[in-house]
Amino acid sequence: MLPLDPTTDDRLPNAPHPRESRLMLGAEKAELSFLEAYNSGRMHHAWILSGPEGIGKATFAYRAARFLLSRPQGQTIQPAATLDVPADAPAARQVLALSHPDLFVLRRQAESEKKPVPSIINVSLARDAMRVFASTSGSDGWRVMIIDRADELNSSSSNALLKTIEEPPPRSVVLMVTQAVGRLLPTIRSRCRVLPFLPLQNKDIEEILHQSGQAPDAAINRQAAQTAQGSARLAFQRLNDRTLAVGEHVRALLADLPHYNHADVMSMSDAFGRKEGRADFEIMRDTVFDWLSEQIRQRAGEGPRSLAPFAEVWEKTDRAMREVDAYNLDRRAFALTLFVDLAAAMRRSLAA
Repeated sequence: MLPLDPTTDDRLPNAPHPRESRLMLGAEKAELSFLEAYNSGRMHHAWILSGPEGIGKATFAYRAARFLLSRPQGQTIQPAATLDVPADAPAARQVLALSHPDLFVLRRQAESEKKPVPSIINVSLARDAMRVFASTSGSDGWRVMIIDRADELNSSSSNALLKTIEEPPPRSVVLMVTQAVGRLLPTIRSRCRVLPFLPLQNKDIEEILHQSGQAPDAAINRQAAQTAQGSARLAFQRLNDRTLAVGEHVRALLADLPHYNHADVMSMSDAFGRKEGRADFEIMRDTVFDWLSEQIRQRAGEGPRSLAPFAEVWEKTDRAMREVDAYNLDRRAFALTLFVDLAAAMRRSLAA
């Protein structure tokens, strides 16, 4: 029997798990599309929930699962205006506990506690899931499978899934969460309905942070939301005083370009060389990429000569960053070179 509570090595300690979250913001169009399919009696059997990381795709998948599993008579359509299910409803409690007999969750997981979590969903897990999913429903109602994340399927596990997508069991729904639709097999994509999710608005992220109770200070919530690129997950990652302070420091240095305080950058870079400085280094990296994105957006109408320096430094930084991670190179030296390159890019853009 496939375990229903696979290892979740990517869960954030200060954020609710998607199946625990009752707050769904920014997905009104997706919910309307799903409800229209259900109310019409033509529920599609496989959905791809696509969009960037941390915007509520998995939260929506569990919300949709609670909705369908709270309607035990799968052959009878009970029109609904919302996917809301009371928290004390039996199906809601079972989904929260991952104990519902007709809910199946497919995720990558370690073979044992002593082994690391692999980077893919291997074929043995996919085959076990398909076999259990194809068995008779416990309540003669809906069966729901959540695949989180579908872009972590390899070719073998994708092909194992394909048979179920091509010949779905009666009253079954597969919800595939993915950040990269292009990584899915074309044969799978062609048989699924794509439900796109957009980055969240800042006000929605602020509300999610507020409801979580992790940062009751409105100013901190606001700052985390404003730098999260529409991702609640990224906002939770940045929701601590240290992260916000480092980000603010880096943004202040960037605001002075093409001039900057070399001694200040040297001092900051020295901290990156220490073991405990790795997290600060990653904050610096993310802040720089955010800044580059903003420069490119602001200069979109100024022509290629103004944009080219920022595009070039983006590519160089991205390549160098991968090498730093892959070969454990000197983060201090990388940061010093980075600010030299950023200053040069700004000067070239201003002179264009």
